[in-house]
Amino acid sequence: MPPPAPGPLPAGRRIRAWAELLRVSALFSVPGDALAGAAALGVRPGRGTAYAVGASLCLYEAGMALNDWADREEDAVDRPHRPLPSGRIAPAAALGAAGLLTAAGLALASRAGRPALTAATALAGLVWAYDLRLKHTSAGPAAMAAARALDLVLGAAATRPALRRRTPGRAAPAPVARRGTAARAGLRVAAPAGALALHTYAVTAVSRHEAQGGSTLAPLGALAATSALGAVTARGALRKAGGTAALAPLLPVALYAGTTAVPLLHAALHPSPPLTQRAVGGGIRALIPLQAALAAHAGATGTGLALLGLAPLARGLARKVSAT
Repeated sequence: MPPPAPGPLPAGRRIRAWAELLRVSALFSVPGDALAGAAALGVRPGRGTAYAVGASLCLYEAGMALNDWADREEDAVDRPHRPLPSGRIAPAAALGAAGLLTAAGLALASRAGRPALTAATALAGLVWAYDLRLKHTSAGPAAMAAARALDLVLGAAATRPALRRRTPGRAAPAPVARRGTAARAGLRVAAPAGALALHTYAVTAVSRHEAQGGSTLAPLGALAATSALGAVTARGALRKAGGTAALAPLLPVALYAGTTAVPLLHAALHPSPPLTQRAVGGGIRALIPLQAALAAHAGATGTGLALLGLAPLARGLARKVSAT
């Protein structure tokens, strides 16, 4: 006789399944993008920044749900315990969640203004293109890196309207002045966006081997890239004027190096799925101290310290729900 059809999952197991699908422990790596973007402009986070954070969280989770929907046949072989192949979540439900979260992200971004909506639309398109087509191509790591950089740009775009407010009694800035201000803002955002992109590219290149393992070159390359990134960030902090305040980024840089280096070295010396997955998880969590270092380097020391508070939360939740 055929086995009986499974009944509905209890509420606790259903919540657990969705937490696994959405990889909620990785969510702590998202708010720092928008906050680092605001810090790069030298502007305090405001309402627009909060909308950008909400949009980023929604679009990130949309990508998580869409990722498992697109990989459901592959996961049935390599990861049968995942929520979709195990039958705990229906594929249609995952695809529907991806669509709803994307719409919610764009709606939140629209509340922060047209520039933020433009950045969020580009980010959403890149997320869907990555999951549905680019992930298994040579363009996959670059697409993921561009998405993380765009997330920082989204935070800057959502915060930037504060720069355009007129002072009472003064005329509106001329178009040439506005273009000059936009160019300067773009230059200030380029460096931190590039740093996040480099880190994300390196971690994504490693993640392509996390199911089967067996790669030494990818972890070694990621180790070299992240070590160089940490060294450049630390050097920039030491060159800043201001005495002990200039050392504020060094703590998050040290945490960044510690979070990435050891797992990547282990994965390079002993290539295996568990060690590779651990290196990828460490790379995702390392985004938090990197964002904190970038914010502190831009002068937003308080923002950097606040972001560091997310690191132990991410590490604790990762013990219960994997970020990869």
